[in-house]
Amino acid sequence: MGYAPLVTHSAEQALQALEREPGRFRAVFSDVVMSGMSGIELGHHVRRRWRGLPVILSSGYSAVLAQTPDHGFTLLPKPYAVDDLARVLADALRSATAAG
Repeated sequence: MGYAPLVTHSAEQALQALEREPGRFRAVFSDVVMSGMSGIELGHHVRRRWRGLPVILSSGYSAVLAQTPDHGFTLLPKPYAVDDLARVLADALRSATAAG
């Protein structure tokens, strides 16, 4: 898809990477369910620190998402196709660019 993703093994590592190189990243893509900090918690940290950076969350657990339906992040339900991921990323980046 032309992106250069950085894979981290925890939300904490993702936040450290964002702190080190904030201009490098155009979006954050995370699973909702992770050990330690959840993807929703990660998204809230990102939103507070890097206001215009899009956060896209993915989960196969509808029960988890039903508990927090108003999280306010773009959601890509699992399973998803590569085309779905490409569309969601493009939409998020387009919206962030338009918001300025």
